[in-house]
Amino acid sequence: MGYEIERKFLVSEMPTDLDRFPYHLIEQAYLTKEPTIRVRREDDTYYMTYKGGKGLKHEEYNLPLTKEAYAFLKSKSEANVITKKRYLIPCDPYTVELDVFDAPFAPLVLAEVEFPTEEEAVDFHVPEWLGKDVTDDKRYYNSYMSFSGLAPE
Repeated sequence: MGYEIERKFLVSEMPTDLDRFPYHLIEQAYLTKEPTIRVRREDDTYYMTYKGGKGLKHEEYNLPLTKEAYAFLKSKSEANVITKKRYLIPCDPYTVELDVFDAPFAPLVLAEVEFPTEEEAVDFHVPEWLGKDVTDDKRYYNSYMSFSGLAPE
């Protein structure tokens, strides 16, 4: 069983030097909401993800896909495709994954931080440039946005 422990934040102040950080170009489509099943292209890598549960700790499994399988499964999605640029910003000893969304979800920007333990997630010292913790707010789940077609206000 695979688990992911993460917190999600709004961004109160964008880093001014984003261009110096590595990034990924991500496109993802959702096949189901409950459980969450999505297909994703991250640069030139393709995979399908199963997510179970909500909040701080939830199940997550990834299965590699070919480019052709990704394209076929993406075509089966009835939800909005999400595209975003994900910057990887060091926040010792963690990494902040800063997602800058494209239309129709722009100008939304969200930050996620993954942790090895729930204790570390709870004890995380949030940098000043990050804003409100929205980990438990379903409106900020990519799956919710994809199916609703709405970015939270």
